[in-house]
Amino acid sequence: MSRTVTLQQRLDEMTAPAAEALVEVLDADEGKLRCLACGHRCVLKDGRRGICKVRFNQGGTLRVPRGYVGALQVDPVEKKPFFHVLPGSNVLSFGMLGCDFRCSYCQNWDISQTLRDEAAGRDFIPISADELVELGRRYRSRAVASTYNEPLITTEWAVEVFQKARPAGMLTMYVSNGNGTREVIEYLKPWINAYKIDLKTMQDRHYRRELGGVLQNVLDTIRWVYEAGIWLEVLTLVIPGFNDSNEELLDAARYIASISPDIPWHVTAFHPDYKMIDPPPTSAATLIRAAEIGAEAGLHYVYAGNLPGRCGEWEDTRCPSCSTTLIARTGYMITLNRLSDTGGRCPECGTAIPGIWQ
Repeated sequence: MSRTVTLQQRLDEMTAPAAEALVEVLDADEGKLRCLACGHRCVLKDGRRGICKVRFNQGGTLRVPRGYVGALQVDPVEKKPFFHVLPGSNVLSFGMLGCDFRCSYCQNWDISQTLRDEAAGRDFIPISADELVELGRRYRSRAVASTYNEPLITTEWAVEVFQKARPAGMLTMYVSNGNGTREVIEYLKPWINAYKIDLKTMQDRHYRRELGGVLQNVLDTIRWVYEAGIWLEVLTLVIPGFNDSNEELLDAARYIASISPDIPWHVTAFHPDYKMIDPPPTSAATLIRAAEIGAEAGLHYVYAGNLPGRCGEWEDTRCPSCSTTLIARTGYMITLNRLSDTGGRCPECGTAIPGIWQ
């Protein structure tokens, strides 16, 4: 009788040794390691897996995912969302399987929770980095993004793809929960152009109880990414009764502004999903309130998302000096772009608008 091969076993075959920069040997004789890819910094004895379930110690070698995708499609860059990177362009978006968080409202839970939740059953497709980049060329993508699951836990694979994508003229991006380490940001720094971080809440107890993380790790990663010179945008999914109080939104906006008032902050609408089905969908009025709080905290670029056409000017990019509308949007559609031909400067007053415009 043939033995049934599990998804976990098949995924274990799609692995390679971790980058030396992302593993610390704690005891060579016992084969004890510390993984440095995310803020959990898992200590792994031989045969043990990290919290992410996809990085594991095999005979004293940290094995990490390589050579497959769990999700793959072409998206508008605004969907990531990046509003200050090549507006209106296409991005080849790829993801693997697994996550280091366990968010109860995850919209990609069938991908991220595949090895943690029996109800998730996403399979994978073997593919090489060269094949991914060729797909990007074929679909005229101007960037590639590691997204859908948490890219930090599959960083070696992302870098392998990015090393092929850069010479092909494509920008490289992460869409991440921000549970990083100094080591992983330094490892990524030479190969990544843009990084989006979810700042899910300003309450550490929510991170620990509902999400499986630590707030300080995310706050630190926001600072590390910005200091590394990687283009950064931050997103908060505004959930009624969870993180939508004026005080918490103001705390989030003030923290981002303390790093730089030029970091774009996206406040986006929640809809019930996965295990969080009790809170109602976020209203346009709540998003507008959150955006106004961000502006009052001193942020120059605040955007309300996921409710196209219902949040007025909060979908648009405006000059912080003269208030001229520079990019007008309805959802993912660009209806006006006055920055691409000006090198990223306001055509009215000449103010430089931070971002990647060409």
